[in-house]
Amino acid sequence: MRAMSVLILAAFVLAATLAAGQKVETVDGVKLVHNSGPGAWGKTAKVTLEPVRTLGDVETTDENLAFYMPSVIAVDGAGDLYVLDTGNHRVQKFGPDGKFKASCGRQGQGPGEFYYPSWLAVDDKGFLYVSDPNNQRIQVLTPDGKDHKTLKVLEQGAGPVFLGKGGELVEGSPRMRFIMNQDEEKPAALPKLVKVRDREGKLLREFGEPRDFGDDLVNNGGNEVIMTVDGAGQVYLVFPVQNRIEKYAADGRLLWRADRELPYSMEIKEKGKVDRQGGGVSIRMPEMNRCASGVAVDGKGRVWVVGLTRQLKKEEQVGTAVSMTMDSSGGRTIGYQVQGDGQELRTTDAYKLEVYNADGALLGTLPLDFFVDGIFIYGDRLFLMDKFRGTQFKEYRIKG
Repeated sequence: MRAMSVLILAAFVLAATLAAGQKVETVDGVKLVHNSGPGAWGKTAKVTLEPVRTLGDVETTDENLAFYMPSVIAVDGAGDLYVLDTGNHRVQKFGPDGKFKASCGRQGQGPGEFYYPSWLAVDDKGFLYVSDPNNQRIQVLTPDGKDHKTLKVLEQGAGPVFLGKGGELVEGSPRMRFIMNQDEEKPAALPKLVKVRDREGKLLREFGEPRDFGDDLVNNGGNEVIMTVDGAGQVYLVFPVQNRIEKYAADGRLLWRADRELPYSMEIKEKGKVDRQGGGVSIRMPEMNRCASGVAVDGKGRVWVVGLTRQLKKEEQVGTAVSMTMDSSGGRTIGYQVQGDGQELRTTDAYKLEVYNADGALLGTLPLDFFVDGIFIYGDRLFLMDKFRGTQFKEYRIKG
């Protein structure tokens, strides 16, 4: 009896220690990490970011640096930089020193043409993989920007594409997917969040469970996912409107799910609305609080998440208005326009970097003083993207 009492006491002490900054539990075989407090670093971060350069500017007179709604920056083995300039339907290539080298792509539906492309990846041979969702395909370009081949992706449209283990393509969910035809049959279940394909586009497996909010439009917005893939093919998902961060093995096994303390709720404020008139569709998106806008993984396995210290004020908010029409033959015309009161702003205290270890435990945070819509890490180089306001990438070197 005494031995049992000692065992129970030891278990109680362990639980109390974890609760001081982190509680770990297993539910239905899934490891859940609940983070609280400032993290293991305490008040002093163990890493610093050394500024290197800024690439792009909304006020530049240099056409090669005049991005419009840029989405991604990628780095190849030689250190060259590739910017997916979504609003201008092109890819811009720069040297390691930031000097412009080449451009490829234009608006269209033919080979080497894009229609608001959404993602870009570069393989170890310099081939470019461009996710072109509005053309329902992934285009593969040669290192000099010429058309190589096209992978047709018809199930949902193409989402962000990453290079996984053994030459596999790891594809995330497209940003939005609407049923244009009301007579179109709805799927029996919500689609998985991640698809893995071979280099020819054949589906190999899929994983990642969406949450069913009980409403089509809310399911679209509520299951928005930002993802990244590390060198071992492990997949990381961050949910901007759910307090949820997940890490998967390359074979699709969920390794852990983490959350953290937030100074605001993640409730659904308004469900949104879809209006159809003739061949046109007007969409008002659900109104939800947001808790993240980017994720990346460094060479030490640390997970970097762009988080928010608070919700953006109305005068800070910027987004895109999407117009879409469909003709009788099924052809679509799509347009994007940046809107919002905060287009002229450059600084804010609403963003921070959250850094987690490889097991989902919060290490600490770093404050930011500008708007951040994405994060990318290649080696010790870290890039923070301002997509809508400054239309630029700030490059840093990770120290520590």
